[in-house]
Amino acid sequence: MKLVIAATGASGTIYLQRLLAQIDCAANEVHLVMSGHAKQVAAQEVDALIVPAGVREHAENDLNVPFVSGSARFDAMVIVPCSMATLGRIASGCSDTALLRAADVFLKERRKLILVPRETPWSLIHARNVVSLLEAGAILLPAIPSFYSRPGSVAAVADTVVWRILDQLGLSNPAAYRWRDGRAKTEPK
Repeated sequence: MKLVIAATGASGTIYLQRLLAQIDCAANEVHLVMSGHAKQVAAQEVDALIVPAGVREHAENDLNVPFVSGSARFDAMVIVPCSMATLGRIASGCSDTALLRAADVFLKERRKLILVPRETPWSLIHARNVVSLLEAGAILLPAIPSFYSRPGSVAAVADTVVWRILDQLGLSNPAAYRWRDGRAKTEPK
């Protein structure tokens, strides 16, 4: 699978870090593009983002990357975390950076675009931008963790969101917690 992973300046670098760690870069072609603000937030939240070997990093303003052209075949793009400012720019069709242009291309080419906003609460403007993107074919996957698995660490909480991203990408993760009916079953007599 050919993937573009992008990050913007919203808090939530742990989601990006955990996603990169759980994608098999030997089996998938992974391209990473981060906004300048994403790099600042990453430095604040995780000190140093660990980029796995095999991930191809690109500058935010390099419009000479393959994934900004509709003629280049890519399978999916994930923006994690996705700020509401970026979400609004994508909804309005703004494409003046590699990150925004790629999102625009993925929408116009009907390719999978997954946006993972972390900001809360939302304004009416945010909600309308989300609706516009849903209508355009994007997948909105807010960074809302689940607790069925009884996560015991911050990383385990983040993984509950990362597993949903991997599911949307169609990438398996045997460590992902799957809901099981926990109620006791009575044996038929």
